[in-house]
Amino acid sequence: MPKVIDGQLAAPRGLKVAIVASRFNSFIVDRLVDGAVDTLVRHGVGDGDITVVHVPGAFELPQTARRLAESGEHGAVVCLGCVIRGATTHYDYVAGHAAYGIADVAMKAAVPVIFGVLTTENIEQAVERAGTKAGNKGVDAAMAALEMVSVYAQVGGGKR
Repeated sequence: MPKVIDGQLAAPRGLKVAIVASRFNSFIVDRLVDGAVDTLVRHGVGDGDITVVHVPGAFELPQTARRLAESGEHGAVVCLGCVIRGATTHYDYVAGHAAYGIADVAMKAAVPVIFGVLTTENIEQAVERAGTKAGNKGVDAAMAALEMVSVYAQVGGGKR
């Protein structure tokens, strides 16, 4: 039988989580943050062990996530934002940079770094993913962070 490693959704005692949240499209991102914080608390993270850092936009998420991941103060970093397609190519640059940048940080960090950035075609899709029809993607990002903390603890790393 192969050895199987599954992540758990219960936070280890004393887990500290940083959430980096974009201010741009805050009417959506604030809902994602609320969902993430509620999920973390419900799964055992102390309210005082959650730090929310606001940055101007999705473009600024990766560099802030890197600093938080490298600080040694957090066992996981969750990046939340919302990029909505407009009439110009600006969307492609911002969404691409956010995705590539956060992925780059995640590959190099000793702790889980989670991508929770909505990239939608319109406002309606964003609203759907921030707590209506499609659920709340902030909740999903927080759950991914908890599971990855557990996986890292089992395969090595992520002990904070």
